[in-house]
Amino acid sequence: MEKAVAEGDTIFALSTAGLPSAIAIIRTSGPASEKAVLALAGTVPEPRRAVLSLLKDSDGDPIDRAIIFWLPGPGTVTGEDMAEFHIHGSRAVAARMLEVLGQLPGLRAAEAGEFTRRAFFNGRMDLSEAEGLGDLLAAESEAQRRHALAMAEGGLAGEIARWREKLLAAEARLEAVLNFSDEGDVDEGDEAFALDVARDVHNEIESALAAPPAERLRDGIRVALAGPPNAGKSTLFNALIAREAAIVSPIAGTTRDIIEAPVEIDGLPFVFSDTAGLRDSVDAIEDEGVRRARSVSENADIVLWLGEAGDAPAGDKVLRLAAKCDLLEDAGVGRLAVSAVSGDGMASLRSEILAMARKLVPRDDQLALNARQRTALQTAAGRLSAAECGDWVLLSETLRASRAELDRLSGRGGVEDMLDALFGKFCIGK
Repeated sequence: MEKAVAEGDTIFALSTAGLPSAIAIIRTSGPASEKAVLALAGTVPEPRRAVLSLLKDSDGDPIDRAIIFWLPGPGTVTGEDMAEFHIHGSRAVAARMLEVLGQLPGLRAAEAGEFTRRAFFNGRMDLSEAEGLGDLLAAESEAQRRHALAMAEGGLAGEIARWREKLLAAEARLEAVLNFSDEGDVDEGDEAFALDVARDVHNEIESALAAPPAERLRDGIRVALAGPPNAGKSTLFNALIAREAAIVSPIAGTTRDIIEAPVEIDGLPFVFSDTAGLRDSVDAIEDEGVRRARSVSENADIVLWLGEAGDAPAGDKVLRLAAKCDLLEDAGVGRLAVSAVSGDGMASLRSEILAMARKLVPRDDQLALNARQRTALQTAAGRLSAAECGDWVLLSETLRASRAELDRLSGRGGVEDMLDALFGKFCIGK
């Protein structure tokens, strides 16, 4: 929090993209926001009231007729005084506005993610909400949007606050027993209460950790098409992504490198990979393609196997297909019959892929935890597991250490380098 206060300057940025557009929004944050409104509009409107005003530069030359908002802090998204200028969205108007703002004393252009960073340091959001906002800005699928919005709206922050409050109450009652056991108002059952709270919070954290991780939502569920040459992988790949991305040819070994394509199916993000046909080869280039195909298949979340069922890799992630069922008399045992040419079985294939994929991503009622959040919660749960030792002094320290881990999870201790990396990924206007 000290960093935001110590800066003392006012930042500004264009907060909308895609110029030219009907409207563009430029906003400021910091103590000179009110002066910026006065300098450009000649008057400061009532707080949080939209006013149409002619904006002028320091020489009195008109810039644009725009809607302005004066938003005094701390009840703003950053916790500071803010102003918004809703201008016409031409590149020339936006450029002139940014130029004029940069000439005003105490104002400077914002860095990437600086608005959100100030919101964090001023207590307007915690770190998990900021991470959720970052994921929301990058969301490309419906599932990514839903889970990112839940985080940005305080889904994890609320759980952290609830766990922290329970641990703090248990710690306070346990400290009373340890330090004031001779007082008449100290309940002898407080030790058992503290132990029960430690167990309850531990179990709730473990339940949150049991949900699939957020990485597959963010990066996409990886689906590899694998099998021998001429099994129909490229044809099926094109059909699944609904475009001609891979070359289809009757010549064996046409696909030599990995071809990837992101696609959304029923709101879930996928990355499909077409791979080289698996066979022994004396051709160095084809041999490298086969090696890459095996690597992609090993690391995939789902493998669509287009060869004989008996040659398929082992594991629950493998879906065995008879990919040219329109040319086969019998698809064979243990294979799903599909034809990318005729369309037979394609609806069933998509349903099977979706059923497998939904087991790999968090449900809508589960928190989508990223790697940092999972690590912090695993540490907190590990500390709480020491509560079973029966030593009340150690239990008190366990509760305190777990609370400290939850504080770090919400971004309130020793995470400056991580904050730089996080907010640096945001766009300038956030």
